Amino acid sequence: MKKLMLIINPVAGRSGYKLNFPDALQTLDSHGFRTTVFYTGAQGDATAMVQSEGEHYDVVACVGGDGTLSEVMAGLMHLEKRPDLGYFPMGTSNDVALRLAEGTPHPYDVGGMNGRYFAYIAAFGAFTEVSYATPQDQKRALGHLAYVLQGMASLGNIVPCHAVVEHDGGVIEGDYLYGSMSNSTSVAGIVRLPNSMVGLGDGMSELVLVKNLATPADLADLASSVLSGRYDSEKLMILQTRKAHFHFDKPIPWTRDGEDGGSHQDVALCNYAAPINFIF
Repeated sequence: MKKLMLIINPVAGRSGYKLNFPDALQTLDSHGFRTTVFYTGAQGDATAMVQSEGEHYDVVACVGGDGTLSEVMAGLMHLEKRPDLGYFPMGTSNDVALRLAEGTPHPYDVGGMNGRYFAYIAAFGAFTEVSYATPQDQKRALGHLAYVLQGMASLGNIVPCHAVVEHDGGVIEGDYLYGSMSNSTSVAGIVRLPNSMVGLGDGMSELVLVKNLATPADLADLASSVLSGRYDSEKLMILQTRKAHFHFDKPIPWTRDGEDGGSHQDVALCNYAAPINFIF
């Protein structure tokens, strides 16, 4: 019998975890899991719970959004003996429970940003503030539409940032509308990287930079490149690296897994190669 620590963010996904939740627990039980449920009440709770209790379990799983997953990963990174990780994105269902019960643990890279951890992405620039700037009541009432509306409202405020970027292959400098280091095929919700490029446990992260778009033709060229999956626009740069260091001329707001990552003038990013086994 495996011991499962299940951490639930009760406000994520408009409390969608309640749908079929008893059935999901029964599915887990029938596959040999003894589940103990923990509920978060504030930011940082998931990390503290995993640090305190995680070593007593075979698997730690969470129900919530990307922020909840990020907190759980941060807690696991503080443990010497790390249980496998499972994730119920934005709710619970029998399908997800079955994937957790019958899935295979895969090595998974974890990102680092100025001494903090992230699961998928650390980013600055266009649209990155949308996820945490959208009021919680709008998220609950409108779901994904709330992010779209907030993003449209922020378009007029986007200005390029001047940055010097050190990476494994050298140093580059320019004015950028967007920058990120990620371990995901989906970047900023609009760029879909090919699976052949992204290895979730290969010890490499994808560094994505969007240069300043000075003219409508620049925007059209970038949109065509992204929508076609070519990624050959001169305004878009994608590199693979283990480390990246951003130097700005003023503090710039960042996000970590869609949550407020603070404003920084210098940002050191790194890839922790496969310290966690992720069940999927």
